[in-house]
Amino acid sequence: MTENSERDEPQRTITPQGPAHKRDLTRRKVLVASGAAVAAVGIGGAVAVSANAEGTAEAGSSATGSATGSATASAAEACYRLTGETTEGPYYIDADKIRKDITEDREGIPFTLRLKVIDSDTCKPLKRAAVDIWHCDALGIYSGYESLSGGGGGTPPSGEPTGTPSGTPTGTPPSGGPGGGGGGGGHEAPTDDERYLRGTQLTDNSGHVEFKTVFPGWYRGRAVHIHTKVHVGGKMTDDGYEGGHTCHTGQFFFAETAVLASAEGAPYSTSTTERTTLDEDTIYGGGGTQDGLLKLKYRKGRIERGVVGSLTMGVDPDETHDGTS
Repeated sequence: MTENSERDEPQRTITPQGPAHKRDLTRRKVLVASGAAVAAVGIGGAVAVSANAEGTAEAGSSATGSATGSATASAAEACYRLTGETTEGPYYIDADKIRKDITEDREGIPFTLRLKVIDSDTCKPLKRAAVDIWHCDALGIYSGYESLSGGGGGTPPSGEPTGTPSGTPTGTPPSGGPGGGGGGGGHEAPTDDERYLRGTQLTDNSGHVEFKTVFPGWYRGRAVHIHTKVHVGGKMTDDGYEGGHTCHTGQFFFAETAVLASAEGAPYSTSTTERTTLDEDTIYGGGGTQDGLLKLKYRKGRIERGVVGSLTMGVDPDETHDGTS
């Protein structure tokens, strides 16, 4: 294939949408749609295409006509809907790595995570909010908890995504409770000094923050995900972000099509742990972006070149959600 033909390949864009019954309004006031749309179109004016409830989309679709209308409506909803809260999971470590690139020596598909944090009441961006993210590596291992994390090598998952459970997951489970890393159980004390795939950044004046990492793998009992926290009211010190309170604890999720595509290449293809699908996951609420389903962009048939994920998070800065209850 020539260099020019590669540039002409369609790019896959996955725009998640939740089921109709999830599109209800929260207790917070509804803003005028026209103003909300302007405030909430956050991450670099990314092209949006039509998508179904599973978050899949046709590659190379045009962002015109009804697709543009859907994108505007989705952007407006982000202004008056709180992003869903989840448990912290057993593998959280207080923010101590202020950095954009959290990859360190981990192998995997390059992944850029672009986030925008807004006040879901006013639609205004939250400036200088501290955003934490942490996730497992391509084989399901968490830094700080390598001896507790699951993983394996061998045959990758295959087949089309489905809502029907595929059987009892196999492999070694984390010991932090059911669905470790987010499915329950108390906090575990770190077992090692590793801190790869963990980091914190402050949002800019537009509420934006960007991380460089790798596409996460999977482990027993959980769909592919990234953990996050948003802290406000604190300040930066030599030891990291201190003070204030946690106004949001959540998780980001990935469409099945992207996960299956990632599983075709190393190191993901060496995993012997049976994968839990998005529909089988006990933490994902099924509400699309409101429940953390990322919008993903990558080159069709060339996912190994890198993936960009984006999401606008609507949070209540006056609330406290530390994800421990």
